[in-house]
Amino acid sequence: MNTSTPDSRFDPVATSKTFNRILDSLSLRDTKTLDLGCGWGEYLVKFGTGSVGVTTTLAEVEYGKTHNLNIVKGNVELIDTLGLDKSFGAIWANNLFEHLLAPHAFLIRLKSITKPEGLLILGVPVIPVIPAMMKIGKFRGALAVAHVNFFTRESLKLSVERAGWKVSAVRPFIFSNTLLDIVASYFAPHLYVVARNNADFKYDSKKLKEWKDDLHYKGILDITGQ
Repeated sequence: MNTSTPDSRFDPVATSKTFNRILDSLSLRDTKTLDLGCGWGEYLVKFGTGSVGVTTTLAEVEYGKTHNLNIVKGNVELIDTLGLDKSFGAIWANNLFEHLLAPHAFLIRLKSITKPEGLLILGVPVIPVIPAMMKIGKFRGALAVAHVNFFTRESLKLSVERAGWKVSAVRPFIFSNTLLDIVASYFAPHLYVVARNNADFKYDSKKLKEWKDDLHYKGILDITGQ
């Protein structure tokens, strides 16, 4: 049973070398950021002025109100319906993507609430390239019973790219040295995809023809202007 209090979650995040490396390398301390699945705001508090967190938990919304954090209640998979403005310079989602019912639709919807060329950072537990490594405790997180999506390094990268985002990095941010970190990305249990919104994204004509008369996909196509 987790007996930690909300306040106890902030110090480990604030002192995390990985998170601070991400903040500094991507200039997130000065960037208006949308924190999806924000919890109590332990990451949100470190982002730039005007940043907003989204959660499904009312207690976390109330905590935000009493701690000067802008946390709103909502379903991240319907992010385009929450009335958020479109001026976010970055979107942060850590330990969220593997829980979603519709990851591709989620990535498409994000495009409607971020700036052109806006930044996306997804933190996701992954299945290692060597399956036997799943026997090691820290690699078992990817198979947690609450997860409904499962990714390798490559499938994660492709999932983001095929939803209209330009991937610039897939790294664990363990090392400051970029080359070492890229090597580590093939063995790390948790990776961060860093990508930019591709404002010119279009589905392949074959896919558009397939969806043309299907109302189920109309909302997604409207978001991308197709």
